[in-house]
Amino acid sequence: MAEILKLDNSPLAYVLEYAVRLILCGKVVAIPTDTIYGLAADPFNLAAISEIFRIKRRTADRPLPLLVDSLEQAVDLANHPPELFFKLARQFWPGPLTLVVPASRQIPLKVTANTGKVGLRWPQAPFVSALIAAAGRPLTGTSANLSDMSSCSTADEVDCQLGDAVPLILDGGLTRGVLASTVVELLGERGRIVRPGAISESELKEFLD
Repeated sequence: MAEILKLDNSPLAYVLEYAVRLILCGKVVAIPTDTIYGLAADPFNLAAISEIFRIKRRTADRPLPLLVDSLEQAVDLANHPPELFFKLARQFWPGPLTLVVPASRQIPLKVTANTGKVGLRWPQAPFVSALIAAAGRPLTGTSANLSDMSSCSTADEVDCQLGDAVPLILDGGLTRGVLASTVVELLGERGRIVRPGAISESELKEFLD
């Protein structure tokens, strides 16, 4: 069974140290974000990536998005991102927008599901940014749920679906978002919405026309 640690009842430094120690040892930790609960792991650890697929019962042909704590970190993970990437990032980050771009060579192919593309997002969640900074690297940001089940907005929902499969669930209460992030794939200076989400099509219209 997963250990559930309430963020509002625990010192931040302790939570960060505990969670990072697990993540850097190849474990997968469920965390609250600004949208829904996600699974945080080291994207450069192939064993940890395999563990995510096992936990979610997810097929390996579906890539994993990454969470960052700055535009600079995102640029480092992308291979020559287009100008549209910067326009969208400056407008909507931090926030619920995932941008799919060509991945840099440092990202394992397993993370991209051999597509050579990666979804990047800077969430509007101070705790997540603090966790990324403490880990010293981006973290995976796939949703904390079984692949055929609905996403989770509370730690209890995560526990019901994944409690037997993850060592730690960080309980930040009810997440602010009810929808996952909107996913936009960039094809040069053009973009298309591949998954509707928290940012509406009308908000993106001027950038994607």
